[in-house]
Amino acid sequence: MGKEIERLIGIVAKLRAPDGCPWDREQTNHSILTCLLDEAYEFFEAVDMNDDAMMREELGDLLLQVVLHAQIATDDNRFDIEDVAKGIGDKLIRRHPHVFGDTQVSSSTEVIQNWERIKKSEYDGSERRKYMVDDIPDALPALFRAEKMQRRVAQVGFDWNDAGPALDKVEEEFGEFREALAAKDAQHAEEEFGDILFALVNVARHHKISAENALRAATYKFAKRFRFVEDKFREIGKDMRDATLEEMDVFWEESKRS
Repeated sequence: MGKEIERLIGIVAKLRAPDGCPWDREQTNHSILTCLLDEAYEFFEAVDMNDDAMMREELGDLLLQVVLHAQIATDDNRFDIEDVAKGIGDKLIRRHPHVFGDTQVSSSTEVIQNWERIKKSEYDGSERRKYMVDDIPDALPALFRAEKMQRRVAQVGFDWNDAGPALDKVEEEFGEFREALAAKDAQHAEEEFGDILFALVNVARHHKISAENALRAATYKFAKRFRFVEDKFREIGKDMRDATLEEMDVFWEESKRS
């Protein structure tokens, strides 16, 4: 193990020690869950910005969360960081028989198929994965979870051969959404809107587009353009709340051109 990793583990152990930090000693695996999620999203942002310094820092924050979770378990005599490292190391070797064994593969598609086959054998007989989609976490971002679920069931052939029928499904769901709106049925409209999103994820998957990444990029683009509009109103000394939509749209179109 590298000396800096050992140093980090020692620091976290000291923080959790009786003479350490009161806040760190109070934490449980459950209490710091949102911290792990926050750090993961901050790393997403660093990658989107292609900022190496920020990526290095955010990976450090993520590593801290892993070490802290493991130290909490160590303090409770459940497992330690060595168990965590051994578990993932063993898994990587087991699921890459084409690298660490004699299995032959000719493409990344075969690698994925082998991975899922081995993964299934690991879970056979386990209540953790009684059904194919059981181990897809509910806490995943909704678009990403939908894509992962669709990819999982496609492994047994529950999928269209091409994107055409998937796109037709979007149009079908959109029609049902319009009907629900016309009927002023809010609950049904929400359900149909969800069906539209799920169908759009399927179309994106068939075209090898990540719906999650696409929406994040679109939202980032919107934010960038709206900041441009705000700056323009500051330049002319006018409060946006006093502007008409038509006035705002002039600057919005300018932001697109720029």
